[in-house]
Amino acid sequence: MKAASTAAYEQSGLSSGDIEHLSAVARRAAEVGGEQLRQHFGRLQQVREKGRSGDLVTEADHAAEAAVLALLEAETPQIGVLAEESGRRSRPGELEWCVDPLDGTTNYAHSYPLFATSVGLCWRGQPLLGALAAPGLEQLYWAAPGLGSWCNGSRLAVSNCPSLEQALLVTGFAYDRRSRLDNNYAEFAWFTHRSQGVRRGGSVALDLAFVAAGKLDGIWERGLSPWDLAAGAVLVEQAGGVVSAYDGSAFVIDSGRILACGATLQPALIEGLASCRPLAGASYGAPELDSP
Repeated sequence: MKAASTAAYEQSGLSSGDIEHLSAVARRAAEVGGEQLRQHFGRLQQVREKGRSGDLVTEADHAAEAAVLALLEAETPQIGVLAEESGRRSRPGELEWCVDPLDGTTNYAHSYPLFATSVGLCWRGQPLLGALAAPGLEQLYWAAPGLGSWCNGSRLAVSNCPSLEQALLVTGFAYDRRSRLDNNYAEFAWFTHRSQGVRRGGSVALDLAFVAAGKLDGIWERGLSPWDLAAGAVLVEQAGGVVSAYDGSAFVIDSGRILACGATLQPALIEGLASCRPLAGASYGAPELDSP
């Protein structure tokens, strides 16, 4: 089955040279954001909530986003941007950058090294290519159709884990988990009981990168935003994995939900998610109206 990012590339009219150029821009943008995170790490002056309980923002978020947006404006002024802190800057055309300057702000605020700057490029809302810099790990991940999925100088490949019983999974919990029954707790308990373990990394961009690298075998999560997912989804696909909705239907970046893993593991994850739905009749392929 063809990766959605590859299909988007083939339909977009972009050349291989365009993809190489835009991929290089994504890497540079992620790196300049990551450098801001490196400089502010352990030196924060202010950590505050931005409207929802537990949804933190710091001066590092703003500094990293400013650096990323300045580079994107200089390199690709014709392409629009959707950024976590400053919102959407529309441009004519079908391409849009999705920028998360600091994915894993809670980790970062506690000096926990799992955090990243994530820069993805979408075509008609479909993730096309992307990069993420993880300065706490000294790693740069990137992926694009025709070029593969990489970390530093090593090519990535998802695991070929054949069964849930042998799988190490990862997930997370959205900011609205205290106010919704559909909060991922039931799924977490179900998979923890049946797998080798479920991790909670605190940065979905890095979680997806670790799935692409075969360090983790699969991920499911809800309550997400396009900037959380754009780069990581391509990393998994271009590493040979599958990315979908919870029910196995096509992944929709605005849905707030993702399921990503190797192809052999996907049926077990789909079955598990269907088995422990906390809301009768809930449709896990449908968009979430209140996802962050």
